This record gives sequence, structure tokens and C-alpha cells, in this order.
Amino acid sequence: MAHDGFDFSPGAQVPLQGSAGQTAATHALASAAYRDSPVEEIVKADSEAHKSSVSKGRVSLFEPNLGEAFSRAVQTRMLGGGRAALIQSFGMEPQTVVEHCLAANHIRKERDTRLTLVTVLFGVLFLPGTLLWIGVFQLRRTLAGSKDKKAGAIGGALLLGVAALAVVFLVALPFTGFLGWYLRGVIVAPVVGWLLAKRICETTAKDLRARWSDLLDGGGLGAKVPEAVPGHPDETAREELRHGLEKLTAEQRSNAIFYAGPKEILGMGTRWGSWQLAEELVAKDADKEIHQFRSYDVIRVMHDQLKMLERGPLNSGGFPKPEVKHWIVRPVGEKAGSVSRPEGQDVETFQVKGHEIQRICNHQQFGSGDRHYLGVQFTLWDGQLVITMMITVTVLHETLRIEVTGHALGPVNSLFTSKPSPKTVTKPKTVRFWETTTHNLPLVEPKEAVRLAIRAPFTWYPPILDFLGGKLSLPEPFGLRHVWAEEPWRHRFMADDAMRAATPVLRVAHNAALRVLSENGVDTERFGNRSSFLSGAIQDPSPK
Repeated sequence: MAHDGFDFSPGAQVPLQGSAGQTAATHALASAAYRDSPVEEIVKADSEAHKSSVSKGRVSLFEPNLGEAFSRAVQTRMLGGGRAALIQSFGMEPQTVVEHCLAANHIRKERDTRLTLVTVLFGVLFLPGTLLWIGVFQLRRTLAGSKDKKAGAIGGALLLGVAALAVVFLVALPFTGFLGWYLRGVIVAPVVGWLLAKRICETTAKDLRARWSDLLDGGGLGAKVPEAVPGHPDETAREELRHGLEKLTAEQRSNAIFYAGPKEILGMGTRWGSWQLAEELVAKDADKEIHQFRSYDVIRVMHDQLKMLERGPLNSGGFPKPEVKHWIVRPVGEKAGSVSRPEGQDVETFQVKGHEIQRICNHQQFGSGDRHYLGVQFTLWDGQLVITMMITVTVLHETLRIEVTGHALGPVNSLFTSKPSPKTVTKPKTVRFWETTTHNLPLVEPKEAVRLAIRAPFTWYPPILDFLGGKLSLPEPFGLRHVWAEEPWRHRFMADDAMRAATPVLRVAHNAALRVLSENGVDTERFGNRSSFLSGAIQDPSPK
């Protein structure tokens, strides 16, 4: 059984808090696995700080489309052996996206198996004709991609010319006997194989598009990944895949995150506000000393109070149930190519243990090392908006500082929310020429059927396809959500939600801190005045 020193066995299955109904972002990203648009479109959807790249291959006929490249890249990055640590994808379930990538690859493998059989029977056995037709299609594809319109027209004319010569050669063939019939097969068999391949591709294309559409409509068929269900102990590949999916979910639940300079906390989106309360610790009674307390004592009371944010004096809807969590923030470089999660006896299944959280909170407040933050996270808009308020408490000499920062992660790029549209052509009517009629075209064009048939025999070893046709390279450090997230400020209601969440969180954090200070003999007058000032200032989030 594959393992990394962790026990990822599922045990009792408990749903993640707040995960119900938050499927929009998950389904939008999962739909990319079934798409058939050009792969270059995904580069346009990248966020400004995280850019993916598409490497060009040696032969354009082997180029992957968006779904093929996305599924291959995500599967390799999220489940590959010895992979680097992943950034959490807040507001969604990355395992679901990976499972849909595996399911899409499984559907394509079944199609490619049938295409390979057709290629062998009608292509390899009649190789001279196959090479001739492939050469014509490759030349036509190259000319069609040229910016010169005349070159594209020449490519189409070339294909028609070769087809006409083939018909003439077929009729006026000078050979007889077996050689004559074989030469006729050399010309006819690749065309018959192409017709069969086109039919196979059309059926699969309809299936993939139906799954794409169903995901964006809010559900549809779940991802079926038979490769992740071991049938017996000797199926090590399936066991490793199952283990990889469980490890992915465990890492998603990790309480360790990364701060990358101007890129802020990776995966949490833009930091749009910061409010600091810092005052001197003075005893309430001059004759008595302050009772000893630590930063974690303040944090613990804040934690308990913030979990009550969903309750209010009025029945007005208000906050959904927030996720209040202790975070350990690790600093990394702005241009870091990878991140590493904490390891050792104080970490279990990617979770920093409670006693280590307390130690970091109380002692690592100055200088190098990890830092502690208390996070309040709201997942809204069906998972498309994630608002996170991060709180840290530090005590240096006689000054206690409470800092609250607001982070907002916006919706996934609109590329992932676009539904499939049928391929149509509009033509004038024969009699009523002033009127037009629209007809649906096949989903798979002739050149697409040729591309898929040529790629099919090589899918058993994907690195060959990467070399010949190119591949999608994902940006690092990689997380499924933040790479393709848009700014929430483009949506008025999302921006309002982010700003409205700040004031209640700030007030609850300050009130909890004032309560702890008062119980430990601290004069809270200055803290109260400063808190009132910040409570007013937070209501004016003007650019500064």
C-alpha cells in the first residue's frame, strides 16, 4: 500500500463545514476538463499574478485542445508522484475537479481505444495512402493557420485537388490482381477509416459536451473514476490513485498557509483593508499589577465569540455560519517556485497540532519564523466569493496590538462559466433568398477527426504527445482556485458583502479583547477609545 507516513484512510465520513451548496466554483473549473475549445483560451483567463503557459509542439496535428491539456496538466500536478505542496482552494472542493479530469480522461481513453483499432485496420495496413492523406491534412492545417488568407484558400484547394487525383487514379489504375486491389485500398481505406473515426469522435464529443453543460446547470452526472477503486490488494496503481485523492483532500484541510510578499496570502485573494489597535498595557489599579495572560488567552475568547456571528438581535438573515480557524502563516519569497508545508512531530496529516499553535501564537511574534492568525471565513455566492478576516494579537514590551485584515477572493474567470454552444451555419433560402435558415453542423470537423485519430495510438504514453503536440504548464505555487480568480470589485454586490463583513468582525474581536483585558486588571479606557475610532473609520473604506 502506498503511503507517505500518514494514515489517509477515510474512517468516519463527516461533511466539511459549510460545504453544502457551494458548488458553482467547483463545477465551473471541473467543466474545463470536458471542453473542446483551443487551449490558448485558458492563458487569457489567468489572474495577473499567476500566469500559465502553453508550449508549442513539433507537429500541429498533435496539439491538444483545452479539455485534453487541462485534464492532463491538473492530473499530473495534483496527483503526480513527489509533487510539490499545493495551495488551498477556498470555496470549492479540488478533489471533485480532479475526479472530473480523471473521468474525462477515461472517456477519451475509451474513444482512443476504438480510434486506435480503426487506425490499425484502415491506416497502418494501408500505410502509404495514410501517410499521403496525413501529409495533405498537415499541410492544409499549416496553411490554414497562416495569417495570409490566400494561403488558407490554397490549403483547401490542395485538399480538393488531391481528392480529385485520387478518384482519377482509382478509376484508371493500370495494375491488376492483388497489387491493384491493394493500391485501391491504399486510396479508399484511409477515407473509410476517417468516416468511422469521425462517427466515433462525434459520439464522444456529444457525451463530453453534455457533461460540460450539466455541470454548469448545477449538477448532472458525477465523475466516475473506476481507476481509483482497487479490486484486490495487488492493484497498486489504483491504490496509489486512491491514496493520492485522499492526500489531496487532507492537504486542502491543512491549517498552514503561505504569505508571498506583494502577492499576499496565497489562495485568499486581495488584501483590501487593515485596521490596527495598539495601546499600552496599564494596570487598572495603581496599587496592583496586571494579572499575567498571554496572546492565546485573548485569541481563545475571540474564537468563541466569533463563532456566534451568525446570531443577532433581529431576524434579518444576516451572516451565514462562518468558519473560524487557527492559521499558521509561513513566509515565502514573492517569486517562490514552490512551497513546503510544516513537518515533524508537531504536524499530523498536514495539520499543525494545538499545542504548537499556542506556542507560535505566544512566542513567535517578532523576527523570523511562522506566525499565528485567527481567521473568520465566509463562503458566499455559491462558492464564487470567499471573504476572510485575519486577526493577529501580539504583545511587545508593554504594548498590545490587535491587527485585523480583510481578504477577498473573487469568482472564477468567466471562461469557466460559459456553456457549450452548437456549431451552426446560416444560409439564404433557395426560393425566398431574402430569408435565411440556420442549420446545425457536426461537432467534429473533418480536420478534428483526423487530429484525434492521429493522436489516439500515442495516448498510452502521454509524454510522447507532450513532446509532439505541446502541453499546458500551470503556474507555481499552484492552487486550483486563485490562479483563475477575478477581482470581486467588478461585482457591486460582492464588493458590498466584503466591506459589510469587516465591521461586525472587527467589533466582536475588539469586544472580546477588552473583556480579557478587563478581567486581568488592565485599564481599558484607551483601548476602548481607540476601538471606537476604528469602528468609525472602518465604515469609510476610501482609497488611501
